[in-house]
Amino acid sequence: MSNYKFKTTNIRGKQYVEVNERIKFFRQEEQYKNWSLITEFTVLDEAQCVCKASIVDASNRIISVGHAHEVQGSSNINKTSYVENCETSAIGRALAMLGIGIDTSIASANEVSDAIAKQDKDEPTKANKIIKEVQEKFDTDPPENIMDKAVAYIKSQTDKKKAFESIMSKYEGSLTEKQVTGLKKFVR
Repeated sequence: MSNYKFKTTNIRGKQYVEVNERIKFFRQEEQYKNWSLITEFTVLDEAQCVCKASIVDASNRIISVGHAHEVQGSSNINKTSYVENCETSAIGRALAMLGIGIDTSIASANEVSDAIAKQDKDEPTKANKIIKEVQEKFDTDPPENIMDKAVAYIKSQTDKKKAFESIMSKYEGSLTEKQVTGLKKFVR
């Protein structure tokens, strides 16, 4: 086993390995000698692309595959380089599926930072919607009905953690420790 030390990027307290680090490791390790990285675009037009990256061993056997999808103009880099960005992401995922650079995550630093940027851009709208839903469901109810409504609300949401956090931000002072513990059971 190699003692290669991957350079990582810290994103919100978690370390991620960048694709270039995964490629350097793959290219220099003796165990991957005569292996190939092959990319193909299964969708490629002026609006979007999907890239498939395959890692093939010396006997031409496919060992791992990674896919990526990018939309032209969906981010700053994708305004001019959505095809290149897509190919890089697919390669990074194929290398991750091979086990390279995945101590903390299969996603690369670039994928995570892009996803966070998109999430941060959309977050105020989503958060405001959830808060409004919570307020509408609970503002008119007497305290004894809050638990029933809170449980039903958490169960109905796909992001149960966010639903729980919304309820807690609004009613934490009104709920007993036992009620909070009870609500936590619905958040997985």
